[in-house]
Amino acid sequence: MNGTYQAIISRQSGQVQLQITTNQLVEFCHSLAEEAGWWESVQRPNVPVPEINTKLLLIHTEISEATEGVRKDLMDDKLPHRKMVEVELADALIRICDLAGAMGLDLGGAVAEKLAYNATREDHKLEVRAMEGGKKF
Repeated sequence: MNGTYQAIISRQSGQVQLQITTNQLVEFCHSLAEEAGWWESVQRPNVPVPEINTKLLLIHTEISEATEGVRKDLMDDKLPHRKMVEVELADALIRICDLAGAMGLDLGGAVAEKLAYNATREDHKLEVRAMEGGKKF
């Protein structure tokens, strides 16, 4: 692991703790993927569309695996002390951050802006979601 990132990871009570911003997480995940050779043949920051689509499908795969974990109420096979849904969502987050890093995206800024926007959306209010045609599941 890159020495730069060892400072932002700490072990407390046997747990690994990340104390970083969203954009630091993006940089961290992408750096690890680069070090592992996942981006060797891909030009950046202008990542070709087919490569972006491949990475998005891999993110979708992690979400599908999380869904399967929920459906079967499974524990993860690699981290057996954790629920499969939790680990697969972590995998999806890692892949999302890696792709955002490769593309040079400001994911932290986009998340902050989207949260602020969603707080003002009429269709996100409980009473509106519960209405006929609302965003209830």
